[in-house]
Amino acid sequence: VAVGAVLLNRVEHKDFPNTLSEVIYQSLALESVSNGRFNSYAGEESIRAAKDAINGWDPTYGCLYFWTPATATSKWIWTREIVVQYGNHVFGI
Repeated sequence: VAVGAVLLNRVEHKDFPNTLSEVIYQSLALESVSNGRFNSYAGEESIRAAKDAINGWDPTYGCLYFWTPATATSKWIWTREIVVQYGNHVFGI
């Protein structure tokens, strides 16, 4: 749900593309698109999470970014304020 909420938050934000498709496929924006994992099968849990995000649940409180601290190599991403953490991912603005 949190990742989906971030994507939808980006659609609404002036600094990002205006459609979900454009946000998802924005160059270098999502590692899962770059490495091809995005096109793998979405299980029932993922589908429910996507529906929850589309229906307005935002457990990130408006965040625009998410990353895995253990593997993040971008110095820029660490300039973002971390708002919340779920599992191995942090979510920031």
